[in-house]
Amino acid sequence: MAEGALVALQARLRHTFADARLLQRALTHRSFSADHNERLEFLGDSVLSLAVSHLLYERLADLPEGDLSRVRANLVKQDTLHQLAVKLAISPLLRLGEGEARSGGPSRPSILADALEALIGAVYLDAGYGAAQALVRRLYEAVEITPRMDAAAKDPKTELQEWLQGHKMKLPVYRVSGTLGAAHKQTFDVECEVPELGLTERGIGGSRRAGEQAAAAAMLIRLKARGTKAT
Repeated sequence: MAEGALVALQARLRHTFADARLLQRALTHRSFSADHNERLEFLGDSVLSLAVSHLLYERLADLPEGDLSRVRANLVKQDTLHQLAVKLAISPLLRLGEGEARSGGPSRPSILADALEALIGAVYLDAGYGAAQALVRRLYEAVEITPRMDAAAKDPKTELQEWLQGHKMKLPVYRVSGTLGAAHKQTFDVECEVPELGLTERGIGGSRRAGEQAAAAAMLIRLKARGTKAT
C-alpha cells in the first residue's frame, strides 16, 4: 500500500496515527489476511453509536427517546456509512483477497461501511474516545440532521430494538454462529437472542450486518406470531 496514499487518507481524517498498524488493519478485509478489521469494526460500531447519540442529544434537544433512536438508526445504517466512506475515498486503499477484489469488493457498500467503522475503532485505540468522537463529528458535518429523519422506515434491527425498549427489556444479543463459503463469497449465520423471553432466531446474509437484519426480522415475525405486535 502506497505510503503517500495513507498519508493523504490521514489528512482527510484529520488524524495522524501514532500506531500505523491500526490504520493498516482497519483497511484489511478478512479475505486478505487473518489480521483483518472485524474486531476493529465491532469496537468502532459502539464508539460510533455513542458519538452519534451525543451529537443528537445536543442538536435535537426536544426530540423524545424513540424518535432519537430512529434518527440515529438512519445515521449509522449501512447506506449512510457507505456514502461517508465514498467521500473519504477509502475504496482504493482497501486490502482485499484476489477473489473479493475481482468480484466488486472495493465498491461493495457493506465492505466500505465496515471499513469506516473499523477506522473509527482504530482512532479510538490510537488516541482515545475524544479523538474518535471528534472524527465522527467531522464525518457528519455535511449531513443534514433534522427531526424529519424520524419518519424514515425502520429496518428490522431498529424495529426490534424499539419494541424491546418500549417493553422495558434489554437489547437483543447478536452472535455469529458460523460462516459458510470461500473468504470472498461468505455467508454469515447469525443468532438473535431476546434473553427475557427465552427466544432465539437465526438469519443468514452476505455480511454480518445482513445476517443480523435477517435474524431480527425472524424474531419480529415470531413475536407477532405470539400475538404481541411489535411497533
